[in-house]
Amino acid sequence: MTHKKIIQDLRQITGNKNLLTKQWNKQTYSKGWRYGSGEALAVASPGSLLEIWKLLEVCVLNDVIVLMQAANTGLTGGSTPYGNDYDRPIVIINTMRIKDIHLIDHGKQIIALAGSTLFDLEKKLLPLGREPHSVIGSTSIGASIIGGICNNSGGSLIQRGPAYTEMALYAKVNENGRLELINDLGIHLGKTPEEILENLQLKNYKTSDVINTKKRASDDGYIDILRNINSNTPSRFNSDPRLLYGASGSAGKIAVFAVRLDSYEKPKKNKIFYLGSNDADVFWQIRRDILSSFKSLPTSGDYLHRDCYDAAKKYSKDTFIVLDKLGTNFLPTLFEFKRSVDLLSNKIPILPSNLSDKIMQFLGKLFPNHLPKKMEKFRNLYEHHWIVEMSDAGIEEARTYFNDFFNENEGGFFECSEKQGNKAILHRFTAASAFGRYAVLNASKIGGTMSMDIAFPRNEKKWFETLPKEIDDMFEMKLYYGHLFCHVLHQNYIVKKGVNTKHLKEQLLKYYDSRGAEYPAEHNVGHEYKAKSILLDFYKALDPTNSFNPGIGQSSKLKHWK
Repeated sequence: MTHKKIIQDLRQITGNKNLLTKQWNKQTYSKGWRYGSGEALAVASPGSLLEIWKLLEVCVLNDVIVLMQAANTGLTGGSTPYGNDYDRPIVIINTMRIKDIHLIDHGKQIIALAGSTLFDLEKKLLPLGREPHSVIGSTSIGASIIGGICNNSGGSLIQRGPAYTEMALYAKVNENGRLELINDLGIHLGKTPEEILENLQLKNYKTSDVINTKKRASDDGYIDILRNINSNTPSRFNSDPRLLYGASGSAGKIAVFAVRLDSYEKPKKNKIFYLGSNDADVFWQIRRDILSSFKSLPTSGDYLHRDCYDAAKKYSKDTFIVLDKLGTNFLPTLFEFKRSVDLLSNKIPILPSNLSDKIMQFLGKLFPNHLPKKMEKFRNLYEHHWIVEMSDAGIEEARTYFNDFFNENEGGFFECSEKQGNKAILHRFTAASAFGRYAVLNASKIGGTMSMDIAFPRNEKKWFETLPKEIDDMFEMKLYYGHLFCHVLHQNYIVKKGVNTKHLKEQLLKYYDSRGAEYPAEHNVGHEYKAKSILLDFYKALDPTNSFNPGIGQSSKLKHWK
């Protein structure tokens, strides 16, 4: 069938408005948020689960690659095409019009449909005194619930583990090239795909149709894994076989219609403790003490190095101010505005590239210092910063411990007021954007960038990186932040001009291998990392004809994985 006829068939399903074929209109969906881009025949935005199924039928019938996409907020390019060397045309199916979330058992579990977001889930659970499996980072940028599940994304929350479920409704292409619907939701919804999808979308099922299954709807064993501080393996990473199941970790190799997940009781009280030290071993000891002896584990514990603190203060100031003044619900709008401005600047030759970053950096300079005085004092005193959030009974447990510990050890801490605590967490969250902003503003002076997402073994004492000199000399700037309790570090590098970044990355990864690290830890492979054999085998089992998201994990883009 010709491309023209395929587009006509797709348009009959979505309507003219919701099928994009013009190059300018497709760019928002065919270019990654931070990484990667490529060509697509069309971008379809279905309005129902049944429309997704019908679009899949057309694509499978005509041997068209399907690339499922939700919010397109991934960091490694895994939800967009990458290059133009595919052997079949690509259709992107964007699910963001399908946002429904169903509550089960008074909100103790939820059913999230294809385009539902963590932000919407947080709002839906709030009146019930409950929370989703992920908050702040992924919530704020408008990330989808299913995107997190497909990527086993981790994050800051210590007691909840990576995003995971064994209950999902999804479509796959089998080894004979036939489209199949797999209902692992644990809900009786009918027999045919049309029945199942329409009944779910319309919530046409009763409480008695929901099966009380033993299948897990969260990573409920993560706390025990984290507490095993003497293990020589990391606590979480994307190729961990225990978290590869159906939709979980699938990275776009199937089309996920819905997932069933646990929610969590919201703490009654929270308290932020801000820690500082000039000795990385001090934080190593605190981590071991808390994980091995505390009755109540922290809610979160995010690390920030002083260099990253400074970079975030300078290059993420505008993002911080927007979130602080307008709230996190404005951030998806801000990102959409940035993307539109940049697409416009790329279209008009007289405008500079990355125009939005340059405008926002200028506007940020007009505002006074946005960080609390106590944080600034700790910045001057200490190289290493750790933001530890405790809740309920854990607050007094932590207060007593920190008082005793810092009476005998180097470093210090202070208890944040609610305002200080919010700003500390926000500063850490916005630090992720400082790396990209610096690179944009200094593009002509640097040799490139690398963003590493590394999980170190739980027993690793030298968690703070000291690179061999021959590698270290190739960097102009290194920015470190991460989730210290689980030993996941985000290590962002600005490379000196003239350095071969591909060769340098190979050296870095060999160095990480020698230390028993796993990578990526929580961002998934996308097109930036090579998938390890266990992950590749999982992808091939899900998608034997390589019809969904080919090339992921630097794998084959060809049909049948040739």
